[in-house]
Amino acid sequence: MNTKLVTIVLGVGLIVSVAVLVTQSSTLHIPGNQEGYQPPQPIAFSHGLHAGEMQISCFYCHSGADSSRHAGIPAASTCMNCHRYVTAPLGALREEDELAKKENRRPAPIVSPEIQKIYDALALNPKMEPDSQKTSKPIEWTRIYRLPDFTYFNHSAHVSVGVDCQTCHGPVETMEHVRQVSDLSMGWCVNCHRQANEKGIAGKQVRASLDCSTCHY
Repeated sequence: MNTKLVTIVLGVGLIVSVAVLVTQSSTLHIPGNQEGYQPPQPIAFSHGLHAGEMQISCFYCHSGADSSRHAGIPAASTCMNCHRYVTAPLGALREEDELAKKENRRPAPIVSPEIQKIYDALALNPKMEPDSQKTSKPIEWTRIYRLPDFTYFNHSAHVSVGVDCQTCHGPVETMEHVRQVSDLSMGWCVNCHRQANEKGIAGKQVRASLDCSTCHY
């Protein structure tokens, strides 16, 4: 067979094979695309429970989202606003209460292993007081969404015009473990801006920039 023809056949075969793989596999991405990234976290925090079932506002924990470029990650002290009193899942606390009644005693304190990690990070003793024998340390959350260094993004600019958190982050209120939903590609962002200019946001007309210098400076 002609060498040139063989090369062409092999080349076409390779292209078809790659196309089939890309179509059938959701794990193949272009470089830099972390869509679907779902790393383990130091504490098994459930957004489904907090943002979904309990309907805690995103801004309660990510307080910078509506006022600054960065959404921010809550300090352990923010967690303590609730978990100074909520030490374990409600089911476990009720079970201990019922058992204590049957045994005619006071309920024993119950602290779940995951909530105990918050207390350890703040170096607290069982009485919720600073423990001199322990050293406080920040909770090292693993960042999920990360834009290239040459890209500028401002959370407050988007939140202030009515862009929902779910537009970029997906239905976080249903997630037990948060994952990256969007691919954060330039095309994805530009198409969102174009659609916003055509249809508006939250019933309001907007002028989302399509100028390169808005995001790349």
